[in-house]
Amino acid sequence: MDVVIRPTAEDAAELTARLIAAALRARPNLTLGLATGCTMEAVYARLAWMHQEDGLDFSQCRTFNLDEYAGLPPEHPQSYRHYMNRHLFEKVNIQPGRTHLPDGTAADLRAECARYEELIVGCGGIDLQLLGIGLNGHLGFNEPLSSFRSRTRVVTLSPATRQQNAPLFSSPADMPRRALTMGLGTILEARRCLLLATGGDKADIVAWALEGPMCARVPASALQLHADCEVILDEAAAGRLEDADHYRSLFEQEPKWAPFRKG
Repeated sequence: MDVVIRPTAEDAAELTARLIAAALRARPNLTLGLATGCTMEAVYARLAWMHQEDGLDFSQCRTFNLDEYAGLPPEHPQSYRHYMNRHLFEKVNIQPGRTHLPDGTAADLRAECARYEELIVGCGGIDLQLLGIGLNGHLGFNEPLSSFRSRTRVVTLSPATRQQNAPLFSSPADMPRRALTMGLGTILEARRCLLLATGGDKADIVAWALEGPMCARVPASALQLHADCEVILDEAAAGRLEDADHYRSLFEQEPKWAPFRKG
């Protein structure tokens, strides 16, 4: 696992966007796994800018989102399909038919999860999976005690997650209690993972996930098993890491980061 600490949240989002753009330029038909949430908005804004100003091409790539709320139609303002359309898809030249999210309104949600899993496999798997981390350590909607081998499935959202996301809804009572999410096993099968976390409220859970023991209570700790995982943090999110100085020195010295230290 490579851990990179940047001075600010803006710097962390910029580096994350540049890493995604570099992967997309190297392989235009990349299969991207995408995430939602406030942290990702800055990343998508930068990718949209790169498309508009630098010609970053999304026309050949495919995308798979981590999750979707159960019961929300795509046009609902808090659905993740609506989020992705607003923040990225409508601002770049990606073909709508190549963007995929679980269908939260499917008549048979379990069958929809199986279909989504099969679709990922049928497209050859995910090349680069973008991730955030919840305050309780969730990846996607894999809440604490999720199996590291879990697959795409219907989950019940934890009280902590509902409390964290409820303010986004016009009424907290409108916050769904269930969601469809890629499993941890699905996420770990991505060829490369890229996790972005910013803000001091994430410092404790980031330290536990990266430097603590792997355990089901902290689903993001499963990333310690991944062979190609990069974690991008700002100074605030890195505030509880014991080896923060080491991570800072790696960014300044490792040749692989040289192109990203410029400009």
